[in-house]
Amino acid sequence: MQTLYRRLLKLAPKLGVQVLDIGPGEALVSRRRGRARISLEAGADLLARRSSGYGVTPVGPDAWLVSRSRGGGPKAKPKTAKWKNAALGQTGAHLLFDPEAAKGDERVFQLAAADYLCAHHVNGLLDKYQVNVVFDVGANAGQYGTRLRRHGYTGRIVSFEPTAEHFAKLQKKAENDPDWHVYNCGLGREEATMEIHSNWNSMNSLLPPTEYGKGRYKRFAKSTMEQIEIRRLDAVMDEALDGIADPRPYLKMDTQGYDLEVFAGAGKRIDDFVGMQSEVALLRLYEGSPQMHEAVAIYEEAGFEITGMYPVTREPATGRVVEFDCVMVRAAAVASDG
Repeated sequence: MQTLYRRLLKLAPKLGVQVLDIGPGEALVSRRRGRARISLEAGADLLARRSSGYGVTPVGPDAWLVSRSRGGGPKAKPKTAKWKNAALGQTGAHLLFDPEAAKGDERVFQLAAADYLCAHHVNGLLDKYQVNVVFDVGANAGQYGTRLRRHGYTGRIVSFEPTAEHFAKLQKKAENDPDWHVYNCGLGREEATMEIHSNWNSMNSLLPPTEYGKGRYKRFAKSTMEQIEIRRLDAVMDEALDGIADPRPYLKMDTQGYDLEVFAGAGKRIDDFVGMQSEVALLRLYEGSPQMHEAVAIYEEAGFEITGMYPVTREPATGRVVEFDCVMVRAAAVASDG
């Protein structure tokens, strides 16, 4: 004799619903037809529409990546076979990647990984050193500030961007964030009015390109100059820190060869910073910019020590690193657990 449970399952399709028998005493009842069961392992199944093109990739014990090829639809094929899974040591984290895309240009893959690892490292330092205000110098269109928020930083951001086009984008990005302050100026050693190359997108600089730079980037062939205001960092700090009872600032600089000038403009107030980040060059793109060893020596003399170096760009032909993101802290300023 059929159980009441089985009778109900047989009756369900007549009521306009689909029944997918999952196992003893279990069934999926759905108004939509065409459900399919994709086996993950014994005792674990994925239920999806037959036409969805879903695929499954194992990610460690008891975990799977569920992905669908672009477009979906009845003819869509899952990308399951392409995904590779690499365990990241004993951390419990896994790196999922398409080996076909990764082997096309390993520099792209490595630099993307370095960018993520740098952001993750900085986020950890901001927490460890209890940073409550980040000075974002050379903010461009607000990419760094956006990334800080995405990684969970909730303190104040003070961004500086001198060019009109990129400041407008920065201002729009920060307009709904009450603790993201923006300044339409550059920072340097002296307060002045200067001209900046403003049509090099994310590489706008107060400095002209070197011959090496011209050979590497076509954008340097044409120049549009824009007059901008330059201020000293120590002249704006009190205003930027207003309302923060116990400021613990972090300085990020990405000014295309001008970081040491920004650093000099902090004067004695550089001692207030618990950490910093600077783009340092092994191969110079801009005339008059320091090489990595020169910049790092000055930062170290001011009391900062390196916690991480992450490649920003590489030469396509040789694989040499052009620039690193150099992350540094004052070890004595680490926040006490108590």
